[in-house]
Amino acid sequence: MESSQADINREIEAAAQQPGGPQPKIDYAPYRSSILRHPRQPAHLIDPEAVELWAPVFGHRDVADDEADLTIQHAGTPLGERIVVTGRVLDGDGRPVAGQLVEVWQANAAGRYRHQRDQHPAPHDPNFTGVGRMLTGPDGTYRFQTIKPGPYPWRNHVNAWRPAHIHFSIFGTDFTQRLVTQMYFPGDPLFPLDPIYQSITDPKARELLIAQYDHDVTTPEWSTGYRWDIVLTGTHRTPLESDTEEEVK
Repeated sequence: MESSQADINREIEAAAQQPGGPQPKIDYAPYRSSILRHPRQPAHLIDPEAVELWAPVFGHRDVADDEADLTIQHAGTPLGERIVVTGRVLDGDGRPVAGQLVEVWQANAAGRYRHQRDQHPAPHDPNFTGVGRMLTGPDGTYRFQTIKPGPYPWRNHVNAWRPAHIHFSIFGTDFTQRLVTQMYFPGDPLFPLDPIYQSITDPKARELLIAQYDHDVTTPEWSTGYRWDIVLTGTHRTPLESDTEEEVK
């Protein structure tokens, strides 16, 4: 029998009583697919220099400035609330990390991805693809203009809905140094019901994934603004996903 939201809530509450940490649990029972997908063997060390012989490379000539604006990628204007998301990529000592490739992907304002596997009955937006990228500046800053994504259903349990979020991917100096995480919006009522968000059992660590509304980033009569820093190391490190965990739609 498929689990109900009440079942998931009880499991979330039980998991919260167990010892946890600032990073997501990779075998978090309320997040059903993590039980099947999480690694069961020790990590296998590889030679990063050998990997770089066949992995793709990038540079400033490969990433155009307009790729950071997800609202101008088509002939028309996408539907929904126009927003700006900005912040800095920092190391554990608060120093800016420059020249990092930051990629984002997200659902549209109706909560639907532009992907053939996303078949839930929300409309596609022909003027919104939902992907962008840029390189951080000398002070570690990134800045994307986009549309605020909508929540969407997924198949973890009956009546499961994901809070609105934007996926972030940060590359280091090479393609073997990829970190993936999600940014959420303040005040979302779906937070306590979502097992992906709740898989970070440390409440203070969960809060690090929530952007803050910033009126100084907001543009009059154009877009609202949010600020969210990404910390790569240290005690205030941004919670990151395992590359084995994916959402099930």
